Amino acid sequence: MSQNETFEKLTQSQLDGLVSLHERFLSGRIGGRRAILKRTDLTGLTLSGRNLRQADFSGCIMRGMDLSHTNFQESTLYACDLSLSNLNEVNFIRADLRGARIESANLIGADLDNADLRRGAITTDGQYSAPSCVNFRGANLSGARMLGCLANNADFSDAIMMQVNIAGADFRGARLCGADLTGAELNGVNLEGANIRNAILTGSNVQAIGTKNIDLSDAITDKNVGPSVMNLIIPLATQIADHHRWVDTSGREGAQLDLTGYDFREIGTLKQEKLTAIKAKWAKFFGLNMYQVELQSAQLEGADLRRCDLQGADFRGAILKNAKFAHANLKEANFMPLLFATGSAQRFAPCDLTGAELRYANLSGAKLKNAIFHGADLTYVNFMGADLRDADFTGAILDGALMENANTEGAVFDQPATRAFSLSSITDEETAN
Repeated sequence: MSQNETFEKLTQSQLDGLVSLHERFLSGRIGGRRAILKRTDLTGLTLSGRNLRQADFSGCIMRGMDLSHTNFQESTLYACDLSLSNLNEVNFIRADLRGARIESANLIGADLDNADLRRGAITTDGQYSAPSCVNFRGANLSGARMLGCLANNADFSDAIMMQVNIAGADFRGARLCGADLTGAELNGVNLEGANIRNAILTGSNVQAIGTKNIDLSDAITDKNVGPSVMNLIIPLATQIADHHRWVDTSGREGAQLDLTGYDFREIGTLKQEKLTAIKAKWAKFFGLNMYQVELQSAQLEGADLRRCDLQGADFRGAILKNAKFAHANLKEANFMPLLFATGSAQRFAPCDLTGAELRYANLSGAKLKNAIFHGADLTYVNFMGADLRDADFTGAILDGALMENANTEGAVFDQPATRAFSLSSITDEETAN
């Protein structure tokens, strides 16, 4: 979408009037008129619960809208931007969504049966641009119906697709990297050439898709990735008690807990557990309740903490290089540095998130002073109200990061993608890009 393009911008009252005429059209009443709103800016408005069957919204900007329970059956939303919108239980049956952008949107319970999600190209001054893939990156599609939809080459990277039904759908060449397909119905789906690297497939009938030309490397399935903590020779509870004694006595008694490479998923919760200074490199914590867990000075390089509830967690001085936090709840978590005294010397230990993947994570209100984000992927991270003083974002990916009311005094940025915008009020400047 060109920055030089202009779009007609409607008010809520103008939109309501057009929708009322469309609903009259659908019921066959006099004076009704089909809604055709091509290349119109509807940012932040609402169409919740309205009947827009067979309407045409081609090329419209529909970011941050409330579209919950809206009926878009057989409608045209070709090349629309629906990012950050509420699409809860929306009806997209047989809708034309070719080339649409639906990044980081909420589609819980949406119905996309037989929807067209193939590539699409928009026009500028009569010229077609290069065809774009439908973009569902980071979107929440939990419980969505997608039977028979055409989604070849679509991008579902990091999407939440728990209990989704994609039976008989065409997902050839689709990107499902890091997608959560827990409990998904996969019978008859065509995934030839699809990239499912790092996807979550627990509770899904993986055997229904085979493995031909499908990249399943590093995918998490019902088979544990690494040994389970449930099968430890010395029970986990006993080892944690020994670890507490090791911490309390500065290493004179007990033993440091080292569960590098272990799979924690079966235990379900580590809520408010005291795990200061543990080693758990490359461990799998995916989806655990880790509310207010204490992980000060923990060594968690490469650990998988995706979709964990880590609200209020204590990560002070932790080493988190290359850790995965996509969709994690890190609201009000503490990533402040620690200062250690060794004799007359002192050691400053900032929280190291070099190369970490925090796409779509919630870090609102978090304490991140002096944190190191070298090369980290912070796409659509919510930093609203966070303390980012003196944090180092050198080489970080900050596309769509939310920084409204964050304190960035002294922070180091080497990219311009740090403009603040909120989910509820996206600026005119943001929608023009």
